[in-house]
Amino acid sequence: MIAPLARYTPEASDTDPSDGRMGFLDHLDELRTRIIRSLIAIGAGMLVSVLFIDRIARFVLAPTLRILPPGTTLIYTKAGEGLSFYMDVALIGGVVLSAPLVMYQVWRFIAPGLYANEKKFAIPFVVLTTAGSLGGALFSHYILFPGMIAFLGTFNPALMKFTPRVEDTFDLYKNLLIGMVVVFQMPTLVFFLAKMRLVTGRFLWRHIKYAILIIFIIAAVLTPSTDPWNQAVFAAPMIGLYLISIGLAWIVGPRREKDASSSPRDSNSLRLVFAAAVLDRAARQSGRRSLLPFPRLGADRYRSS
Repeated sequence: MIAPLARYTPEASDTDPSDGRMGFLDHLDELRTRIIRSLIAIGAGMLVSVLFIDRIARFVLAPTLRILPPGTTLIYTKAGEGLSFYMDVALIGGVVLSAPLVMYQVWRFIAPGLYANEKKFAIPFVVLTTAGSLGGALFSHYILFPGMIAFLGTFNPALMKFTPRVEDTFDLYKNLLIGMVVVFQMPTLVFFLAKMRLVTGRFLWRHIKYAILIIFIIAAVLTPSTDPWNQAVFAAPMIGLYLISIGLAWIVGPRREKDASSSPRDSNSLRLVFAAAVLDRAARQSGRRSLLPFPRLGADRYRSS
């Protein structure tokens, strides 16, 4: 009796879970899952922000309201401009509140492509990116945006009256906030580049003059005004973060130096064993006793290895 042939299914062999690799569609499905979870976290943060929307709106507009003449306030000229402002404020609050969860989802998406020793950086990644986001937002709100508004508010001649629109003011606030959040991720980026041995503290310090030049060019492009004061205020945190990044790269670097210094030590021990074996063999052939105190022990170890 002939046993029935097993049915061959190429799909089963191509999608073997023991292989540990993901196909293109699997990556798309994983990306969809992470995006959905991030959007759910942002939506939950927006609901919490809506409960305190008036306080958050006053907090955002406080630098502008302080420089307005007494008895004046912000204006809006379109029907949906006020509603759009409150929705944007709630969105920013939701992103800030959900930043740790969103960064964790980003890490979970890129983690399968990393080695096992690189996956242990999940907690530093979430902590550093969250701290950078909060630091950039606080710097933009308390230092950069008030200074920018104060400078722009000085142009108030007698022929004009300074009554800024809500949409224009909030667009400036939002652009500065996003720019500072991105800039404050520089130490995080350098930390992981140094861990992957792509940059070193020596390399960053050697090219600091070029980095400062590039920083001031970026500040000149992103600053809405042409005065050097606002450009310097915009460039100062980037220079400070670059120096902090150099320190992080130096902290990460010594471990590599220790690993590099251990290899010559191992090679020196191998040379000593090889020299003991050569001297022992020469002593046997000449019929004399070896000059080493334990020549045969070293030679036997060398032959057994």
